Amino acid sequence: MDLTVVDNTDMSRFEARTEEGAVAGWVEYTRAVDAVTLDHTEVDGAYSGQGVGSTLVSHTLSMVLDEGVTVVNDCPFIERYMRRHEGEYDSVVRKASP
Repeated sequence: MDLTVVDNTDMSRFEARTEEGAVAGWVEYTRAVDAVTLDHTEVDGAYSGQGVGSTLVSHTLSMVLDEGVTVVNDCPFIERYMRRHEGEYDSVVRKASP
């Protein structure tokens, strides 16, 4: 499935959108001056099991890390993703339990 991940600043969330523009999933976040905390990840049930969560999380992490701010994870879903990709996200501050 082709997805585009965008930062919907009005809703404070990164969204995975289908080619048709439907929101298949999102990561809610909280921004501070020098940090972004990733709070919660959700995948629409209609897209469950299709890799939306993994695509969304990998793009979200890349986008936020590219900003050069401190990234704080407080989402268990993202924590599980980072554990499967150990060593790739060492700069992320981890608060969430899997």
